[in-house]
Amino acid sequence: MKLTTNFSLHEFTKSQTATRHGIDNTPSMTNIINLKSLCEGVLQPVRNHFMKPMIISSGFRCEELNTKIGGSKTSQHVLGQAADIEVLGFSNVELSDWINANLDFDQLILEFYNEKEGPHSGWVHVSFNQGYNKHDYKEAYKNEQGQTRYRLR
Repeated sequence: MKLTTNFSLHEFTKSQTATRHGIDNTPSMTNIINLKSLCEGVLQPVRNHFMKPMIISSGFRCEELNTKIGGSKTSQHVLGQAADIEVLGFSNVELSDWINANLDFDQLILEFYNEKEGPHSGWVHVSFNQGYNKHDYKEAYKNEQGQTRYRLR
């Protein structure tokens, strides 16, 4: 099923963890509508701007899959409202800054970017909530104790 010109439902539901553990990662119709909104509102405009393939490392996660990978209990991935992405040939900082400056979104997180590791370290988490977007832009990092922390970008 096509969600937009460059995105299909399959790329949001494919999961090696789900396959390995026999988890049915099939989204509901509401989840599919949310994924379509995410693609229309954020991902397709990103693809159109950068004109490069996008890697979706995590898209929709059913509750069982989200629990299995240790995802947040309030993760928008479970609702079909979020994706973890990268764009080939562009740094994750450039990608997240462009989304922040040009698109409507609910949450945008530059996750675990480390300049010393190069422009493609980490990934970009972006969510879209049709009708209610907070435009919350932050960065995730590990503190000295190895705990995940967030700071505004």
